[in-house]
Order: sequence, then structure tokens, then C-alpha cells
Amino acid sequence: MVTATVALVAWALTAIGGFVMLGRWVARGGLRQQHGGTSRLPAGAVFSHLALAAVGLVLWVVYVLADVEALGWIALALLVPVAALGLAMLARWRQVRRAPRTVATGAGGTSPGAAAHEGEAPAERYLPVAVVVGHGLLAVVTVVLVLLALLGVGAA
Repeated sequence: MVTATVALVAWALTAIGGFVMLGRWVARGGLRQQHGGTSRLPAGAVFSHLALAAVGLVLWVVYVLADVEALGWIALALLVPVAALGLAMLARWRQVRRAPRTVATGAGGTSPGAAAHEGEAPAERYLPVAVVVGHGLLAVVTVVLVLLALLGVGAA
């Protein structure tokens, strides 16, 4: 159960990073930008990723506490769509981060530089790179640890 406990800690840390990004995205207008098409992250993908990961985490906690193996495997299975959604959002985030920023020049044109109004840039542009990278790396570590725990590697 040592590996399962370490996986739980990794999963919890991953969730913390996810909540930091979600809070930042919402605070920067990610939900409001759904209607204007500014945000490249669909709210459905964001909240599906969150919901599936949260359900998986709860199942993993129950698995660790009660040692119900089926719950562990279900939690692992939930990580497949969680990872797929995460990778899709990562790809969209990278496009936004690489896109040049523009500023209204006043004559209807644009010039390079920071956005004139925070609402003009997609909310995900403001996600901290270190948090995005850390979240992704911890997610990979979590999946590996969950699998190893279910296979009995590191069992005491």
C-alpha cells in the first residue's frame, strides 16, 4: 500500500495545481469568453476534466482506505479520459501561448505588444507556465504510480 499512498499524494498535488489553473482561468474571464469565442478552452472540456479527475480521486481514496481493488481499477480507467482531455487542453493552451499578442492602435489596426484590455486575450494565456508543466508532470507520475500500485509493485 506504500505505492498507493504515494500515488494518492501525487494525485492530490496534481489536483491542487488544477485548482490553481481553474481559479486563474475563471478569474481572467474564461467562462465569459465562451460566448465570444475568445477562450480556446471549452468549458465542457475544462469541467469534464475536473469532474472525472475528482471522481477518480475519491475512488482512489476509498481504494486506499478500504482496499477494494475494483475501485482502484475504475479510478485508473477514469484517468484515460482525464489524460485525453488534459492533453487536448494543453495543445490549445500552447497555441494561445505561442500566438503573438496584439494591442489596438486606436485607428482600428493592431500592433505587437500586450493586450490593451485583459478581456481581449484568452484567459488561458495567463496560466502560469510552471503550474501547467508541474500539473502535467505530476499527472504522468500519478498515472504511473496508480498502475504500479494496482499491479502490486511496492506493496508492503
